[in-house]
Parts: sequence; structure tokens; C-alpha cells
Amino acid sequence: MRIQERSIEAQQLTLLAEWLDQEPEVPSALWFKRFPGLIVCGEGELVKTFLRIGQLPNGEEIM
Repeated sequence: MRIQERSIEAQQLTLLAEWLDQEPEVPSALWFKRFPGLIVCGEGELVKTFLRIGQLPNGEEIM
């Protein structure tokens, strides 16, 4: 599983789940959201991948 391959900590997944529970507005194009230990990348309503800090995301940054 990609989450295990990327060594994503449970705390980071909790932060992601809390953010998603807020039903954030995201653009229909590429976007990314920074968390303390990872970067989540998506397109439209879909989460596409997880990056490590230091990797370069594409798209519009979501605050």
C-alpha cells in the first residue's frame, strides 16, 4: 500500500481526515495541501497522491 511505502504517520492521516471532514472547497484542476509531515495532492474532488516534505507538488496550493 502506498501509505506504508511512504511511511506516513497515523497522526498525519488524522490531520488529513479532519481536513476532509470539513468538506474543503478545492479547484477542479490540480491542487495540493501541506500538512506538517506530508503533502496531499489531488485533482478536483480526488486525492491523487501523497508526497514527502521536500518533494515538489503541482497545482494550486490550498490553505
